[in-house]
Amino acid sequence: MAKRDVAVLISGSGSNLQALIDAVAADPDHPARIRLVISNKPGVYGLERAAAAGIEAVVIDHKAFPDRAAFDAALQAELEARGIDLVCLAGFMRILTAPFVEAWTGRMLNIHPSILPAFKGARAIDDALAAGVRITGVSVHYVVPEMDAGPIVVQAAVPVLPGDDHDALAKRIHAAEHRIYPAALRWVAAGDVRLADSGRVEHLTDPVAINSVLISPPALG
Repeated sequence: MAKRDVAVLISGSGSNLQALIDAVAADPDHPARIRLVISNKPGVYGLERAAAAGIEAVVIDHKAFPDRAAFDAALQAELEARGIDLVCLAGFMRILTAPFVEAWTGRMLNIHPSILPAFKGARAIDDALAAGVRITGVSVHYVVPEMDAGPIVVQAAVPVLPGDDHDALAKRIHAAEHRIYPAALRWVAAGDVRLADSGRVEHLTDPVAINSVLISPPALG
């Protein structure tokens, strides 16, 4: 089976990018190959992670474009020029236009620090703390035009402990992210998970492995 060429879009330090890089590098038979990293901000640490792994990195500074459509057109041109099959958003802090998202239907994933549909948006961790929930988590989903509303590939639960502040909870959430995003990429790249024409996610093989990621919480430390 031919490997699927992947682009990872970032805006910052790229810890989820590193998790994806490490998972792909650890397995010569991995169905994905990370070909490209794109950042909408110059000078972020994620670009250094890409360079260290020998992955081509491109900066498309959103501030250089008059509107979102122009930025997305430049993004699309870079992806098309390299024959990218799948896109992973990894801390990419841009709202993408509907035409761009629709062009990548079923081929673009995002990770979000809550059990969607709870706590959408950029303040998910703080919103969970403010709500006083005892369980939150992480979700990998297909991207649709509506923010944080796409069909779910996999989720993992993360406990909210007494005395948690943002940093303490974020540490456990990030550990869960780094576990389930590589798993989701593998399943999608291998064709074990796909977005059906109905708009629902189909888990075609290995339901035990998928469920084990879904229900197994990370360590509390």
